[in-house]
Amino acid sequence: MHDSSTGVGTDTGPEGSEQHTSWNRRLVGQVAVLILVNAMVDTVVTAPLLVLPEMLDHFGTDQSAWIDASSLLAGAMWAPLLGKSADIHGKRGVLMVTLIIAFAGALVCLVAPSLWVFVIGRLLQGAAVGAVFLTVALIRDMCAPAMAMIATGIVTSGSALLGIVMPSLFEMTAAEFGWRSVFVASAMFAAVAAILVRGLVPRSAVRTPGKVDIAGALLLGGGLAAVLSYVSLGSEFGWTAVGPLVLLLGGAGALTRWFLVASRIPEPVIDIRNLGRPLVLTLLVVVFGTGAYQSMLTLFGLIAKVSADQQLGYGIAAPGALAMLYGLPAIGIVLGGTLAGVIATRVGPAAALAGGVALGTVGTIGMFLGDSLLPLAVVCSFLLSLTAGTLVTSGFNMAGTLASPERQGVVSSMVMVMIATGAVILKFVGSAVLKSTNTVIDGETVNSATGVHSYITMAAGAFLAAAVVVFILLRTHRRSRGTPSAASSASTTPVM
Repeated sequence: MHDSSTGVGTDTGPEGSEQHTSWNRRLVGQVAVLILVNAMVDTVVTAPLLVLPEMLDHFGTDQSAWIDASSLLAGAMWAPLLGKSADIHGKRGVLMVTLIIAFAGALVCLVAPSLWVFVIGRLLQGAAVGAVFLTVALIRDMCAPAMAMIATGIVTSGSALLGIVMPSLFEMTAAEFGWRSVFVASAMFAAVAAILVRGLVPRSAVRTPGKVDIAGALLLGGGLAAVLSYVSLGSEFGWTAVGPLVLLLGGAGALTRWFLVASRIPEPVIDIRNLGRPLVLTLLVVVFGTGAYQSMLTLFGLIAKVSADQQLGYGIAAPGALAMLYGLPAIGIVLGGTLAGVIATRVGPAAALAGGVALGTVGTIGMFLGDSLLPLAVVCSFLLSLTAGTLVTSGFNMAGTLASPERQGVVSSMVMVMIATGAVILKFVGSAVLKSTNTVIDGETVNSATGVHSYITMAAGAFLAAAVVVFILLRTHRRSRGTPSAASSASTTPVM
């Protein structure tokens, strides 16, 4: 298949087959493989948290922040390099390399003799976070635009269904075989996913001539990781402590250096000179929105452990509370992602993105009462899970429509960076809010009602900020679509 607007061949199927325009057996198999890839990412990001106490005991440390956030931080570091490499060298090949790195990282974690060797393994595993945006970029290669939006929703959210049973399975295996079983499973997932990707996912003929600015990628990725590390460690060690401040200054220096260099060289890892207003607005919506719902999911776990009988002004502990708060959301994520893809084919991804922000805002505000009423908390949790699926899918779909075929890897990597950035920043800022408002009752330090309500206010503020930005995005997008010359230019001119 040939795209006359870009002069780039877009044939993605083996033996010269064309892009998928409807569901067929081959596409179903390819989508299933990419869902498995994203399920592997869940074993990297969330599964280790299920055995966090055991790992802390084994390494004799209380530095949970490094174990908790290291994979997301590494994901932000890897994403720019992987995105640019995917556009130049091919998305399938880079995805396989990513899975191999994640496999190696799991093995390092498995045999790590000390915490810092373990952290190195987690940093390698963090490359798996890049697999998410690479699956999206592959979908846009394999499918025609309308079909790609629907398939993107299924691929980005489908792994959530496995999230219903995986926590129980990991808890059982960890109880039987120890915390290392989590990393055995992660390594196996990565190995199987790499084999299936090699066998079933076609190579992309869409390539961007050029070379990877490795130095720029290291500056950008390292700078982002250092700044986010400051956010994650500052809440634990103090915002003015020497260690976190060194990370902040070093990260800021690296990002400044990257910005100055990227403004001059012809092929930067991300061309900041030609981002375009719609893409910048989309990324802002993603960072505010995903950060807000990720922080709220953390709050559900905290208040579900507090009983109303403790009279703290919040608390929804009850038999089956955690199952309801975290079981139904898995269905909501899949539903939200799939519907967002379908809706985008009819009214556009910008409108679907706005719908996700609206759902998240309602769900978060509802928690001002839901923090002490379990039925309302379950409803709010479900709304936020719909938001999770909708925002991720619509963020990728919106960004994908703003980039030419040969720039899908880079633009998708930027969305992934925003997802990781939002999650780390608001999660740890929220933790700092709770810690600063703790109260002591009967000699035990607990979160206060003031802290919980301040936390909800923080998340609601982030959603409201996303709402303002998405409103501007809708107006900008409608004006550009209403102008023939602008619409023509948008379809033929690369964003990156």
